[in-house]
Amino acid sequence: MKQNPFKGTGVALVTPFKTDFSVDVEALIRIVNHVIDNGADFLVVLGTTSEAPTLTNEEKNLVISTILKANAGRLPILLGMGGNNTQAVVEAVKAQDFAGIDGILSVVPYYNKPNQRGMKAHFEAIADASPVPVVVYNVPGRVGVNLQAATCVELAKHPNIVAVKEASGNLQQIMEILRDKPTDFDVLSGDDGITQPLMALGATGVISVAANAYTSQFSRMMKAQKEGKIDEALRLHYAMLRMNQLIFADGNPAGIKCLMSHMGLCENVLRLPLVTANEKVENDIIEEWKNIKDK
Repeated sequence: MKQNPFKGTGVALVTPFKTDFSVDVEALIRIVNHVIDNGADFLVVLGTTSEAPTLTNEEKNLVISTILKANAGRLPILLGMGGNNTQAVVEAVKAQDFAGIDGILSVVPYYNKPNQRGMKAHFEAIADASPVPVVVYNVPGRVGVNLQAATCVELAKHPNIVAVKEASGNLQQIMEILRDKPTDFDVLSGDDGITQPLMALGATGVISVAANAYTSQFSRMMKAQKEGKIDEALRLHYAMLRMNQLIFADGNPAGIKCLMSHMGLCENVLRLPLVTANEKVENDIIEEWKNIKDK
């Protein structure tokens, strides 16, 4: 039986920058403690929300080491390691120091648009090479291709592939995975706004952008749903519904960094080609925060 430590509320951590665009180590420590203190269950390092494509290798190592030190073994760590050159990802996995890291999150290859057989072979090669469990990440809106339910279920049989982060937004597809998957394989929501419905359908967790900021509300919703307190889960789900839309209205992580800056967690700074949220979205986020901060 496979063991998956990545259940409940996972937080796709942002990388905070100073106004000179350097990595803000103090803010990163503050964010790690904020999400842990407010009920997160695991941390995702160097995912899409971290702006990893704009970080140098030295900066990536700084982010990893800072989070590991701040976490101090409190929560499981899932490290983003993906790409569209299978051999390069395999070599990176073999070279990685996994001390303190409990698994890797690996995205469907982007840009070169592999077919289903290619995707399956890609993830099997990574899983074969990895000394830690692998979570597959399906996000067709970003990568240009979709990991179909049947392919995902085939990958779920691999002894080192423990879960999928499903961000297709396709409920039919996700339900087919939930119906057909092995019992020791988990489905994690990749969309904050539909996490509660997916949990009701059988998902076991989320990799959340929203939980960088309103961690308490999100983790309490997750816990309520898991414990069968459906009225409470729905109350929190609907309370967060508009904010879950607003934080993505002008790109990610522009929206969440806007809110986190307002909360005093980090500066509202992104690296090009990403820019801060526009004024209307920023005003809407700040106004909506008044409605959910005490929920």
